[in-house]
Amino acid sequence: MDKKEIYEHLANIYLDASSKSSKKKRKLKSYPKSVRNFILAAGLVVFLFGGITYYNINSRSPEAQIALFLHKDAAKINFNFDPAKKETFSLNLKQLNLSDYKSLAFAVRKTNPKDIISLKVEFINRFDERSEVYIKNIPAKWGDQRIDFSRFAKINDWRQMKSLAFTIEEWNSRQKSGIVYLDNIRVLKQ
Repeated sequence: MDKKEIYEHLANIYLDASSKSSKKKRKLKSYPKSVRNFILAAGLVVFLFGGITYYNINSRSPEAQIALFLHKDAAKINFNFDPAKKETFSLNLKQLNLSDYKSLAFAVRKTNPKDIISLKVEFINRFDERSEVYIKNIPAKWGDQRIDFSRFAKINDWRQMKSLAFTIEEWNSRQKSGIVYLDNIRVLKQ
């Protein structure tokens, strides 16, 4: 075989192979448009159903909570009881409707591990109904607190809330000065 015959033979093989691949491509594209649309729709339904199922399974887990954050930054209560008798961090709730929520949650810590501090948490509604709960022994490391609204027994109407206050009182702290931090102040629906 000379060079010309080899080139012709290779060209025939190449052209044969390319014509077979184009036939395969034509076979794939030869499905009717309705079948292609059906396959696309079925894939979309499977994708959406899987996403909805994943959401429903995860929303039932105990970690999944619907929360409304009342304060986005860490708050600091810097108390010094030489001139004052109490120090307060207060949030204006601006007539917020909390009737669909079940509890208050927040993270708290103190800076002095030797100090024994209790924290007063107080809600006030538009009728000036006041109710407080005391959190005893604030931890030195961040710890989550959760208080059910049922513990605020003197609040009868949660529809228009005025304020939420966190207070350190002189008689609820062993030391005369210190710092307490609050973070992730939120109300929970569950």
